[in-house]
Amino acid sequence: MKNKKNPALILLPLLIAIGVGCGIFIGRYVTTKNLTAKEEKLRMVLQLIQSDYVDELNMDSLIEATFPDLLSSLDPHSAYIPAEELQAVNDDLSGSFSGVGVSFQILNDTVQVIEVVPGGPAEKVGILAGDRIVKADTTSLVGKDISSDNVFKTLRGEKGTTVVLTIHRYGQKKDLVFDVVRGDIPVNSVDVSYMLSDNTGYVKVTKFSRNTYMEFFNALNDLKEQGADSFIIDLRGNSGGFMDQAIFMANEFLPAGRLIVYTRGRKMENEYMAMSDGRGRFQDYPITVLTNESSASASEIFAGAIQDNDRGLIIGRRTFGKGLVQNQTELPDSSAIRMTVARYYTPSGRSIQKEYQRGEIGKYEMDIVDRYTHGEFYNADSIKLDKDKIFYTTNGREVYGGGGIMPDIFIPEDTTGYTSYYMSVANQGLIQKYAYTVADEYREKLGSDRTIQRLNQVLPADQTLLENFVAFAVVNGVPARWYYINRSRDVIISQLRAMIARDVLGYPAFIELLNDNDKAVKNALQQINTGKSPVNLEKEDSE
Repeated sequence: MKNKKNPALILLPLLIAIGVGCGIFIGRYVTTKNLTAKEEKLRMVLQLIQSDYVDELNMDSLIEATFPDLLSSLDPHSAYIPAEELQAVNDDLSGSFSGVGVSFQILNDTVQVIEVVPGGPAEKVGILAGDRIVKADTTSLVGKDISSDNVFKTLRGEKGTTVVLTIHRYGQKKDLVFDVVRGDIPVNSVDVSYMLSDNTGYVKVTKFSRNTYMEFFNALNDLKEQGADSFIIDLRGNSGGFMDQAIFMANEFLPAGRLIVYTRGRKMENEYMAMSDGRGRFQDYPITVLTNESSASASEIFAGAIQDNDRGLIIGRRTFGKGLVQNQTELPDSSAIRMTVARYYTPSGRSIQKEYQRGEIGKYEMDIVDRYTHGEFYNADSIKLDKDKIFYTTNGREVYGGGGIMPDIFIPEDTTGYTSYYMSVANQGLIQKYAYTVADEYREKLGSDRTIQRLNQVLPADQTLLENFVAFAVVNGVPARWYYINRSRDVIISQLRAMIARDVLGYPAFIELLNDNDKAVKNALQQINTGKSPVNLEKEDSE
């Protein structure tokens, strides 16, 4: 017989945490006459711990150690945020933070500047993409012990403060020193937008922060001015953020009076229904939405609204399945809790949240691994649809609940060319390391014409690029096995060109070059070019 967890054990962290958090206050300031039997029990437990436990305990430390268990015992997404982590957590979604204005990568124990924020503090003093940051004030930023956290802590800081950066620049004999005054740095959530074809614009949204809607709206308008009359919206890897930003985005594409999302909770104040107002500027523009297993929360709200209203095709793989709504409350010591207060539902009535058992967080976290093991990433038939949870879109199409948004068109994960040779060089990071070693050479050759077209001209032919990389890999311990190299040829060359472009031109160029061989992007473009909609897709499926 299968053992079941004792409910008392599951609730123990909750009981202890409540006792630790409020017991002292209760014990000191409230008379026992005002306590319930359970509260009195907790007070007694705390007093016994303080007076009789074999070791003297720091009660504040006990509280800090217990709160994470308390919140995580409720559901997979309620969480405790310590005071020292709160600022960094908030910065990621707030829309800006104070720093020097560079994005970087750590390779070969060195911090390399990938991009410099236009108009930011670093650009103003002359720091360039490709520069190596070797020191911030007196803190060394080279060596095996350097981490991204170390770099963030030295580069970010209070607005108006100065950090002295020592820079090593390719072609310069001596290191350069720059006094950089930290300033407000925007946190971009629309990282890439460009014309994918003569009439189709592509927009990649990587998170839903406070400024996402305005970034998204501006990107759509810019692409419209360039001739776009249709859009591909890429939400792959977007783990979500603020719900209202997803609602504003969906509103741009829906006619008036369409339900976008609604929530249900114990309190009326946590129940909400969002309807489109008919003011969206892109209601008549064909769209497709790309999703995968890492698209979550606000990404699923947007995708669900588009799918349930039969407004556009969802292409890719089933989304994560996070449909729990959290409110963040800051505590007196500047820590915070994020507690689930409601659930999201799509317009058809589907709960976005996948199933979970309270207290079994490990199993929940393994869900993506289980999907992979069961073949869901590679075969649509491996998706476990709950036939008891059938819902209907505006035009009567069947869609399924049970967690996440199921795509209208399934695109398997592309493992073409994934040989043992490719896995060896990829796992050792040799493609990135090779791009890093040659980036300075090609950056210098570009001169002032910093475009993908110019980069493609100065890069060697595909076969020469491949051979140069193979020689680099041999030096780094991976022998040349040409049978497998030739089978992996296309994926290696594609990633080499994209990685070099990222180091030379920045992240948008990286995505643009990868998209040239992305099957989901190609399929989305094909659906738009052929005028395929959710309605005629359903008709084709039924014929």
